[in-house]
Amino acid sequence: MTIKSRAVVIPRRNVVELRTVQVNEPRAGDVLIRTAYTSISAGTERMLLDGRLPQPQLLFPVVPGYETVGQVIQVGKKAPKELLGQWVYVGGARCFQGVNPAWGGQSEFISAEAERVVSLGTINPATGVILALAATALHGINMANIRHADRVLVLGQGIVGQVAARLAKLAGASYVAVADRVAVRLEKSKADQVIDVNRESLDEAISDGNINLLIEATGSMTALSGALPLLANHGRVLLLGYYDTLNLPYAPLFMREAQLLIAREWQFGPDGDLPRARDMIASGDLDVSGLLTHHVPLDRIQAAYRLAFEDPACLKVVVEWPKDNVEC
Repeated sequence: MTIKSRAVVIPRRNVVELRTVQVNEPRAGDVLIRTAYTSISAGTERMLLDGRLPQPQLLFPVVPGYETVGQVIQVGKKAPKELLGQWVYVGGARCFQGVNPAWGGQSEFISAEAERVVSLGTINPATGVILALAATALHGINMANIRHADRVLVLGQGIVGQVAARLAKLAGASYVAVADRVAVRLEKSKADQVIDVNRESLDEAISDGNINLLIEATGSMTALSGALPLLANHGRVLLLGYYDTLNLPYAPLFMREAQLLIAREWQFGPDGDLPRARDMIASGDLDVSGLLTHHVPLDRIQAAYRLAFEDPACLKVVVEWPKDNVEC
C-alpha cells in the first residue's frame, strides 16, 4: 500500500511544480506525519534549483525541503505510541516512489523513522520550521567554543546569521556585531553593534578590529575576504554558509594563525542540537519572534519560492499546507 500525497517537485532546473506522489506506508519503527507547515531554505534550495548541488541530491525529479512541521497521525508497531497526535519537526524523508528526496520535506504526508522526529513541546507549531537553521547555528556556535572575553562579528543577517548572533551573546561573548546590506534585516538584529555596510565600511565601524570570532553567514567569499583583516591573533573563522569553492586570501589567515571552522549541520540525537534549539526557544532564552516574516498557502508555492529567493525583506517564509482528509 502507498499513500497519495501532494508534494513540491523539482522536475528539472529552475522549475517548481505541485504533483501527486506516492509515499510508502510507515514501517514498524516509523511514524506517518501530516504536514501543516514547511519552509524554504533560500541558500541550499536555490543551489538545488540552479542545478549546483552535488549528487545524490541532484537526481531530478526531486522533492525538496528539510524544514517540515506536522502532526503524527500513525505510528508503527515498534514506534513510541506517545508520538501519536504530537506536533513534530522532521528534516525530510526517503519515503517516496518515483521521485528522489532532496531532502524530501515538502510533502503533504511523510513516513519517517521515529527517532528522526523532534517533538515540538510547547512552542508554536509554525515556529518549528526554524529549528533546522537554528540548530545549524547552534552547532556552529558550539564548535567555536566562545570565551567570555571574545569579540564576535557576524556577516549576514539572514536566519542563520540572526540566530548565530543571539547565540553568541548567550554563550557569553563580550561584544557581538552584525553586518548586512539589507536595512530591514538589520532592523530585526539583536547585537551590541549593527552595521549597514551600505552606509559605512566594516573598517570604519570596527576601527579597533581584534575580532576573536568571525562568523560567515552570507555564503559570499568576497564578504568574508574583506573582513579577514579585522581578525585578532589566533582568531577563529566559522563558516555557516554553503559555498561552491573556498577562495580566500591566505596572508591574513597565516599572519594571525587563524583557525577555520566548518559547520555542516546540526548534531543528531535526543540530546542533539535540534531538541536543544527547541528548548531554548520554548524557554525564551533564544528569541526568534519576528523572524518568520511571510506566510504563503501551498497553492502559491511558486510565489513562495520567488519570495524566498528574490525579496531581501523575506527572512523566512512559512508555507501553509491545507487540511484535507487522508487518502490512502
